[in-house]
Amino acid sequence: MTEWWYNHKTGEVEEGAQSLGSDRDGPFASREEAARAPQIAQERARQWAADEAAEGD
Repeated sequence: MTEWWYNHKTGEVEEGAQSLGSDRDGPFASREEAARAPQIAQERARQWAADEAAEGD
């Protein structure tokens, strides 16, 4: 099974782990999912912040 990575330094999707681990996010199951990595990270960050706020109540 091919793994896809998003290189946040270059903004490119990579098939397989091609760049430094510190420069990439993943693995993702598809090229399309890897291309959405910045949006996925934002969605997760918003959810984590909401969960933390709810815990503080």
